[in-house]
Amino acid sequence: MFDTPFDVIIVMIAIAAFLIALKAANQIAELRARLNALEAAALAPRQIMPPPLTPLQELEQTLAPGAPGAAEPPSLVPVAEAPPPLAPDTAAPPPLPTPAPGLEERLGTRWVVWIGGLALALGGFFMVRYSIEAGLLGPGVRVFLGGLFALALLGAGEWTRRKENISNIQALPIANIPAILTAAGTAVAFATVYAAYALYDFLAPASAFVLLGLVALGTLAAALLHGPALAGLGVVGAFVTPVLVSSNKPDFWALYIYLAIVTAASLGLARVRLWRWLAVTAIVFALLWTFPGLGPSLVAPLSFHVIAGFVLAALLVACGFMFGPDIDDGRIEPVSSGSLAAPLFAAMLMVLASAHADLALIVFTILVAATLFVAWRAPPATGALGAAAAMVFIVFAEWAVRANPDMLVLPGGALSGIGPTATGSSVNLHLAMAAIFAAGFGIAGFLAQGRATSAIVPVVWSATAAFTPIALLVALYACIAHLDRSIPFAILAVLLATAFATATESLSRRDTRPGLAISTALFATGSLGALALALTFALEKGWLTIALALTSLGTAWISMQRPIPFLRWLASIFAAIVTARTVYDPRIVGEAVGTTPIFNWLLWGYGIPAASFWGGSILLRRGGDDAPLRTVEAAAILFTVLLAFMQIRHALNNGDVYRDNADLAEVALQVCVALAMAIGLERLRLRTRSVIHTAGAGLLTIFAGLATLFGLLLFENPMLRSIDIGGVFLNLLLLGYALPAVLALLLSYAVAGHRPVAYANTIAAAALVLALAYVTFEIRRLYHGPIIIQGPIGAAEQYTYSIAYLAFGVILLGVGVLFNSQRARLASAAVIALTILKAFLIDMSTLTGVYRALSFMCLGLVLVAIGWLYQRILFRRQAATAPAAPAGG
Repeated sequence: MFDTPFDVIIVMIAIAAFLIALKAANQIAELRARLNALEAAALAPRQIMPPPLTPLQELEQTLAPGAPGAAEPPSLVPVAEAPPPLAPDTAAPPPLPTPAPGLEERLGTRWVVWIGGLALALGGFFMVRYSIEAGLLGPGVRVFLGGLFALALLGAGEWTRRKENISNIQALPIANIPAILTAAGTAVAFATVYAAYALYDFLAPASAFVLLGLVALGTLAAALLHGPALAGLGVVGAFVTPVLVSSNKPDFWALYIYLAIVTAASLGLARVRLWRWLAVTAIVFALLWTFPGLGPSLVAPLSFHVIAGFVLAALLVACGFMFGPDIDDGRIEPVSSGSLAAPLFAAMLMVLASAHADLALIVFTILVAATLFVAWRAPPATGALGAAAAMVFIVFAEWAVRANPDMLVLPGGALSGIGPTATGSSVNLHLAMAAIFAAGFGIAGFLAQGRATSAIVPVVWSATAAFTPIALLVALYACIAHLDRSIPFAILAVLLATAFATATESLSRRDTRPGLAISTALFATGSLGALALALTFALEKGWLTIALALTSLGTAWISMQRPIPFLRWLASIFAAIVTARTVYDPRIVGEAVGTTPIFNWLLWGYGIPAASFWGGSILLRRGGDDAPLRTVEAAAILFTVLLAFMQIRHALNNGDVYRDNADLAEVALQVCVALAMAIGLERLRLRTRSVIHTAGAGLLTIFAGLATLFGLLLFENPMLRSIDIGGVFLNLLLLGYALPAVLALLLSYAVAGHRPVAYANTIAAAALVLALAYVTFEIRRLYHGPIIIQGPIGAAEQYTYSIAYLAFGVILLGVGVLFNSQRARLASAAVIALTILKAFLIDMSTLTGVYRALSFMCLGLVLVAIGWLYQRILFRRQAATAPAAPAGG
């Protein structure tokens, strides 16, 4: 009995849908046949119907469409001659647009078919459920009836397909009744076999495995006649079958042999029908089945799996190789490249999971060599070369880390008992593999130049040729030399640099070919990179920064000799690498930087790169102003500034550049250095017109201003903090306030006329503030000693301030009159105004006796003298130089 009315309704819907679908199919067949007969009668007096094709003839027609001797598709064959063509002056009527299918057509030709196929499958499943719940049939009968139902559906699918062929009915591509019936039948067959195995134990695991595999392969074979939907069902069922059948003692050899057969069938079908999606699906499933076999004890069967997958992909998927599809445009085809990269990835995982077992390494080497061979013969598969080179580096890098686990430990050290354990592996085998890979990629990459008609193919070859040998050399150096100084590895690097340089010179003399310029630049890059490694291997660790900086300079020089555009970018890339290396360790050599002022590792670690980048920028500027030049210029300014600042910190903090605070002397020196460099860049930018020099000068000026405000005038101000400033005149005040004031004044004149007026006036105002601060603090030093924050202000000291300010104002005025500088005269006016305010606000209330009288007397005399100077000298001079008015108005 049925559990609920819903079950009864579902079964009824399934039966009704099936009957409606059959009826609709018959009606459509009859209408289509009548229409074809009427059209044929109008075209020819007599026609005969060819006999229907047998299933074997139909399969041959599908496998070889258009081939000589292939069976023609069923059609009405005219016996008499066709009617005469239209007269030349009679134009054929334009074809009418195909109307969109209406609701009735969708219901009758598509939706009914889809729902019918789904209902058939559900009907079979529900019938089995009903028989189980009602206890009507035993397990054996249930399985038997399920098999009969599957065969019935398969037979119905074949019958409808043949009837459509006989009636010349073209199946709708999105509602193919025969395909849907066949798919429902295969689904029921899968469920029946799986139920016989998993639910009733009628089948042993091996038998169930074989039967499910046969159903899946049969489904793939039927897809040749029924289309891609059935192929999708078959490939999923075939690859999922091993998951459905479990065993206490899994046989991986049987599993991977079965997967090889399924993969071959799937890729063969994909090749015949040119279904890219089916090939990709099969390759992805085959790759996923790699993971259950990862482990040291399963290397042999997994090796068979990856080799079989690679061979099948190369034979059936790689375009232009053996039985693969043809392609003529010379581009890199992603499916061809990915189909080879997937087994390579599986082989790499096998090497890593097996701790670099010998068999795994040998299989991996064979597959990499096979990738080179296939890519050489089939350019569309060239994309697999990049994946192969990357996987080679991963294998050797993991081997280096496995042999040297301390490379993963931070400088603080590892905790006791925690961390990786080094595992031994065949060094000789790895060395042999490295030699094979380096020679294979390098020689093949050089010989491949000029063979392709597109640019991307030779570029990929040259990129892998330059990258792989260098990457292998670095991995071997890390594993064998433990990142220490090694002359043998330095010699190998020099030989490699020589080989790349020879290749570069040879390619530069060839005629222009697609991709040749970029390939030449890549080989030149490899030469310079190998040379940098040679310096790194031969020298101590701290020389890496210097070697890379010199490499940037050498690259800039080579770009002048060989005007390859990429070389300019390469010079900037080396500059960026050196900068990143400095960010990682600002002391260049860590604790070994030393404590000697000036002549320490900071001088070499920052000075030589700075000189190299300045030289490189001069060379690159000859080729124009572009992004690589600006990068190198920025690096030159950065390292020059860092050299000065780091040396200041090192000298004033006994070698500790990481000290968390700075005193007055350090801030003063940094302000002076920043202002001096800003002056130099302001002069330089007038010649180069470089935006980097302009920006660098501006940033240094901003830094000097902020350091002056927050450092000299606030946090390190000796009037606000207890600071020992030293002697009477030769003291920190001279360094911290007088010298910055002079440099700021010079900077204001350097930018005058070349920067906005407000910019220059702001710098001049800062110079004036620093000068007044120096005068004030120096007077304070005369009266209170080295610690000027202590002690009250006496009458004599207050009077001295007034006299000093007046004298300073008069000096500024004299300079302004002598050099005709309006800015100096305005500064004098500001100082005199400050003195007047001080006299009336402070001196009048605090000074007494003779000091108050002298203060106002001196102020009055100075003001009168200034007025006389303006009336008698300055403005008379201006009036004399003005043009005379015309006489006799």
